Order: sequence, then C-alpha cells, then structure tokens
Amino acid sequence: MSPDNRTILLVEDDAIMGASLHQRLSLEGFATEWLTNGAAANAYLAQHKPDLVVCDIRLPDMTGEDVFLDRQKAETSPPFLFITAFGDIEQAVRLVKAGAGDYLTKPFDMSVFLDRVDDLMASRPVSAASETLGPSPAMRHVQALIDRCADLSTPLLFVGETGVGKEVCAAYLHQVSGGKDHPFIAVNCSAIPRDLMESELFGHEKGAFSGAVRRHVGYAERAANGILFLDEISELQAELQAKLLRLVENRTFSRVGGETSLPFNGRIVCASNVDLDKAVETGAFRADLFFRINVVRIDVPPLRSRREDIQPLLARFVQECANQWGRPVPRVSSLAETMALEHDWPGNVRELRNRVERAVALADGDLIMPCDLFPDRCPKPTVAIDHEVAPLADVRDAAERRQIARALQVTDGQIAKAATLLGVSRTTLWEKMKRHDILAEHRE
Repeated sequence: MSPDNRTILLVEDDAIMGASLHQRLSLEGFATEWLTNGAAANAYLAQHKPDLVVCDIRLPDMTGEDVFLDRQKAETSPPFLFITAFGDIEQAVRLVKAGAGDYLTKPFDMSVFLDRVDDLMASRPVSAASETLGPSPAMRHVQALIDRCADLSTPLLFVGETGVGKEVCAAYLHQVSGGKDHPFIAVNCSAIPRDLMESELFGHEKGAFSGAVRRHVGYAERAANGILFLDEISELQAELQAKLLRLVENRTFSRVGGETSLPFNGRIVCASNVDLDKAVETGAFRADLFFRINVVRIDVPPLRSRREDIQPLLARFVQECANQWGRPVPRVSSLAETMALEHDWPGNVRELRNRVERAVALADGDLIMPCDLFPDRCPKPTVAIDHEVAPLADVRDAAERRQIARALQVTDGQIAKAATLLGVSRTTLWEKMKRHDILAEHRE
C-alpha cells in the first residue's frame, strides 16, 4: 500500500534497533516519530493520532502494555505492533487478545516486519487527504478544490477533455460532502434524444403527450437532497437551457404537462468538454445560465499532463477487470508500463481503461505485454537480416534496470512506493536493485 499521509510512532529504547527501524520505515515513505520511553510515548499520543504504534514491551520507565492500556481509555486508538523477546510472548499474546494489532519476536527479518506493518496499515481507514483522485500534483490540486467546496450548495462546473474523469470527480464530491445517504444522479445530456430530454430531466404527468400513460419522475426530482450531475451540459438545446436556468435560480421546476411548481433541493454539478466561454460568444449557450453554473469552476487536466497517475490507474484497472471477470490478476510487464508512460493518451483515462479491458481479456498468460495494451502500435514480426541482435537476457536486464531507475526517480527514492509501482514485493525490488547495481547509485 502507499504510505503517503501515514504516520508511525516507534517506541524503542535500544539505540541500534531503534535507529535501524526508524531509518527503514522512513525509507519506506512513512512519517516516523522515534521515542525511547513510555512517558514520552503517552505524551505524544495525547497530542497526535498516528496510524500505527510499533512498541517494545520492555521500556525503561514502564511496559509497552502500560502504554497500550492507557490508549484504550481514549475514544480511538491506533493498532499496536509489539516487539517482544521470547520471555514476553505470553504477555504479547494477552495484549493481542485485548485488542492490540500483532506482535513479533526478536530477532525478526526486516521483510517480515514490514509485511506486518503493511497488514496493520491496511486495516486503517485512509484519511481524506489520501491520493483518492491520483498522486499527481495536478489531481491533488483538483481534489483540494473539491474538498474545499464540499460543504457548499453552490453550483460547480468541471471542465476538461473527454475521458479525463469529470464524472469521477463529481462522484468524489458526492462522497466527501457526506452524500452517501443521498442520491447521485448522473445525466449525459448528449446521450438522451432531444425530444425526450425535457421529460427525462423534469419528468411528466400522465397524459402530457401521446404515450404518457403514467406519471414519470424525472432526474431533478430523483436527485432529492443529493447531486444532479449534468455531463456535456453544452448539448442542451436553448429551450431546455432556459428551464434549467429557472431550476438553478428559483430552485423550482415543473413536470411536463404539470401546473404545480416543485421544489428542487439538490445541488447542481455540471461538466463540459467544450469551451463554454466560446459557446456563449457564438450564442450556442446562454450567458445567464453559464454565469449561474460557473460559480465554482474546476479544470480537470488531461492524462498526458499528469503522467504520475498512469501507473496507479493502470494497476487499479487491471485489478478491477480481473476481479470483475473472476480471473487471476495479471502482471504488467515493465515494457508495457514504459510504453504506457510514453503514450499521449488522446482518449485520456477512458482510453486507458478500454485498453486495459482488452489486455486483461486477451492477454496470453499472466503477463500483459506491450502488444496487449497497444495492438495498433505493434507491427507484424519481421526477420532481421545482417543485423547484430543482442541476447534476450541483455535486453530484458536493460529494460528492467531502466524501469527500476524510473520508478525510484518518480517516488523520490521511496522503496515501498517504487515496489508498488513496479508490481513487485519490497524484497524482490531490493534483490533486483542489488543485481543491477542500482543500490549504490541510489544512495549517492
């Protein structure tokens, strides 16, 4: 898992072990506070809420059990991973039964320790500041803007190219605004025939037109106290734009064929993949409606300008597709990842997902290769004549070494994050770094 925004309190009085664990946890990307006695730990925990406490049972002024039991009096307590000598196992087992997370017996292998840390971290809820929309600075900025206006009721407009994830952003707004108990109604204005759009949006009464055999509740009414998300808002015809303006300004609407004004209690969120400013200039979009829905505008950048999001999205879509179809989760080869990072993604995130779906469905074996993701860019194999051909082992090693170096550069040298991007375990990555002589370069 990604350690971003995760904090660990390390309570260990042994200078050598404490320094070793602190250095390794910090290298893995965790924000780690190292203390050497129980009193300091209690004082720290009274002021801070770490995601995990790694605690020795034997401390100079009290036991780790004392620290743990003191935290149980608080409303919330982080999980504890106890470090114990052989003689303390009975006590450690008792603590686990009392609600502590886990324990390790000294001496222990570092990889085992880090695996336990990951397991306990995985059980913790991720904070609102986590990388929900993406790790790139651009998407962090988008997320920060959404968080800032989550508790408002003003209209919000997402602008960006087709496929960048505007509906995903709107769904995230619904999530962080406490909307899980209220509807999220997403409407693609370009996908509904124009002669049906008014009825679908506002509903109709029985007998309002030929074929209206019963009352129909529209999207605006179904949104209730939730969010009405209108995607591709520029596709609304002029007459409907006027009626939508009434909905936004007066917070009321009428069903087709109805005479009663109904209250609208939801929040209007719109999205557009065209320049609405130019649409207003040409008269294709009402200026007054534009000003009303453009209260808060958030530009969602294209995928090609936030390449840090490509590998996490690639891994997530592979996992989702495999789970959906009940298949083993395939690994993505380093060459396929490199090609994905170099691709311009004109179709943005939607194109990435479509390519992943095809790759997972048709990949030969448990490894996704470049031609699985980009069949349109893989020419038919030809036989090379009179050319020097490098051994496959050399080519593979060079590609692997280049990809590891790229991952370390992207993650600022954080081993855990690099391993996650590469889809390998932390131990495997260390071994490969050593074999390719990357470790020494990385430390310099």
